[in-house]
Amino acid sequence: LPLDSATTESLRAATHDVLAGLTAREAKVLRMRFGIDMNTDHTLEEVGKQFDVTRERIRQIEAKALRKLRHPSRSEVLRSFLDD
Repeated sequence: LPLDSATTESLRAATHDVLAGLTAREAKVLRMRFGIDMNTDHTLEEVGKQFDVTRERIRQIEAKALRKLRHPSRSEVLRSFLDD
């Protein structure tokens, strides 16, 4: 089911708000890994080179950020966009 432009814009704003609750590094890693506000997503290796750290370290940062986003206090705003 395609999203209408108002829903898409609401989702974009909600995603921005949720990412704002992370550290700058965590938010940038997730943006790069998932292609948020970018033309494409990036591999662990590509993101690692950007931050001058290993793929494993990027994986750890990504995992920690996703754990934070799964917390009910943060995930509530995004859950409203999912079908029941």
